[in-house]
Amino acid sequence: MKKQGSLLLSDYAAEIAATDVLDSHDFNPVLQGLYGEVGGIMATAKKNVREKTAYPAFKRAAEEEFGDTLWYLAAICRRMQIPLEDIFAEAANHGDFRNVGAASDVTEGAFAYIAVPVDSTTSLDATLVRLGQSAAAFLGSTPSRTNLVSFARAYLDAMNAAKLAFSEVARGNLSKARGAFLEPQAADLVGLDFDSDFGIEEQLPRYFKIRINQRGGNKSYLQWNGVFIGDPLTDSIGGDDGYRFHDVFHFAYAAILHWSPVMRALIKHKRKSIPGYDEEQDSGRAIVVEEGVSAWIFTRAKELDFFEGQEKLPLRLLKTISEFVTGYEVEKCPLKLWERAILDGYAVFRQLKANQGGWIVGNREQRTITYMPLESE
Repeated sequence: MKKQGSLLLSDYAAEIAATDVLDSHDFNPVLQGLYGEVGGIMATAKKNVREKTAYPAFKRAAEEEFGDTLWYLAAICRRMQIPLEDIFAEAANHGDFRNVGAASDVTEGAFAYIAVPVDSTTSLDATLVRLGQSAAAFLGSTPSRTNLVSFARAYLDAMNAAKLAFSEVARGNLSKARGAFLEPQAADLVGLDFDSDFGIEEQLPRYFKIRINQRGGNKSYLQWNGVFIGDPLTDSIGGDDGYRFHDVFHFAYAAILHWSPVMRALIKHKRKSIPGYDEEQDSGRAIVVEEGVSAWIFTRAKELDFFEGQEKLPLRLLKTISEFVTGYEVEKCPLKLWERAILDGYAVFRQLKANQGGWIVGNREQRTITYMPLESE
């Protein structure tokens, strides 16, 4: 699949199919899902109209809502065994559109036609009403090809009125869906080693063992290579919830995501040779963001027995994390990798809490974090 420029809808449909884990014979979940996502498009557009400059994230939010809607449309086409690209070709072959020629950036074809709306003055509100009506037509009956084409036409109109690029919508959804539902492959992790071009003294350790034990007063102490690092920690809250061991989450991020401004600060491995990295990626604000993410997840984890027995995390939780880290290098990591870092980190945390300490073993090459009891030393 091409990473820049145009995106073939056949490529999108082929690569998104693996993320469809719903019953392949049941239309109801995908029809209801599509209807719900259209509601999301309307809510996002309403915020943009109401709040104007106070809602600067409109474009990104709108792209995500349109992308999620496209996912459900592709799922319906898959169940009806109709190519997604055929539906959009029919939708654009209509008096509301005219074809203009363009030099193609797809290597298999030098020339392409672009379907351009004839009336570019149609209001966003009007297009959204038509989109909602087209979505409602799916409910209560088995969808037809006519339903699909009508919806795709309204979808194109609404996306044009919202001033969004179809390729960015589709590519963003593909990245998000595959990142959230599929285990990352080696190719997905290329470029996600954020310090390999720096000297060893500015890298997070490729392999590390951190000793964490508890002394009087329920304080935890960290040691790396026999040297104490950081400050002793308590739970800083009424009751014993184990937050004094929360540094394990930072070490899990370092081992699995290859990212942890907090750990860099603890072991003094900031990337100071390039001031931009030191200031923007490794220092104060980035540290606060990481601590904030960890603390926020911890409040959710307490409600769920610290993720004991869970193999998955709610997509909404993972999406919120991605919003937290927008603008930092770790935003490139797929959500599934975040899920692994969190669940594996909490597996070690539960052992630390139960045993009042232990060894935290991180391996960046294998992207793993494991626990060893103190007696093993």
